[in-house]
Amino acid sequence: MSPLVETRDLRLTYGRRTVLRDVSMQVEPGEIVTIVGPNGSGKSSLLRALIGAIKPADGEIIRKPGLRIGYVPQKLHIDASLPLTVTRFLGLPRRVPGARLRAALEAAGAPDLGSRQMADLSGGQFQRVLLARALLETPDLLLLDEPTQGLDQPGSAAFYQRIEEVRQTLGCAVIMVSHDLHVVMAASDRVLCMNGHVCCQGTPAVVATAPEYRALFGTGTKGALALYQHAHSHSHDTPHPHHET
Repeated sequence: MSPLVETRDLRLTYGRRTVLRDVSMQVEPGEIVTIVGPNGSGKSSLLRALIGAIKPADGEIIRKPGLRIGYVPQKLHIDASLPLTVTRFLGLPRRVPGARLRAALEAAGAPDLGSRQMADLSGGQFQRVLLARALLETPDLLLLDEPTQGLDQPGSAAFYQRIEEVRQTLGCAVIMVSHDLHVVMAASDRVLCMNGHVCCQGTPAVVATAPEYRALFGTGTKGALALYQHAHSHSHDTPHPHHET
């Protein structure tokens, strides 16, 4: 099965500054790939390159012919004084058939929000509307740039659960930038750890024990390793990170 998207020796620059170098990765149909890394490590830039918003300085991006991509940006500012309903927002810049619009809201877990004003939505509702907008095109590949930023833990958990349901329903692949390391370890098929380049990549189990990952996030990683080991080990002898030296 051919990858949906692939990068080969990708280099991205802003002016004279290189933000990413030598990035080679690929995403297979139906898998969830999560990108982790410190602030400024190039995670958002990689997503923007994948959707075609940034042109590579070197290397190449190969997309499967006819690939449909849905994108949920990290931030979207909407003027609070602008009278804009959810339905109207989803219909910009071109009108969307009502049935498709309702289906997207349903899939995003926001079936009752169509008549609400965008300015009145809570953080979680806003993110679900952005997800609905990304789902309008029934994407083969869904890109999410820190979609739970600003949400509390229950809100984040509910959103990640919704993403898993979307993947199962649509059969789409997901690339997600996330700081929620414990979720990454539980919900991803593959993890890409970046810091201006790809430090390490592989299954959560492989990345969790990689020296490069531990150098960036420590052995605790907000309990990510402990949670991962606990969930995937039948032994009670697995040391928890805070016992390690």
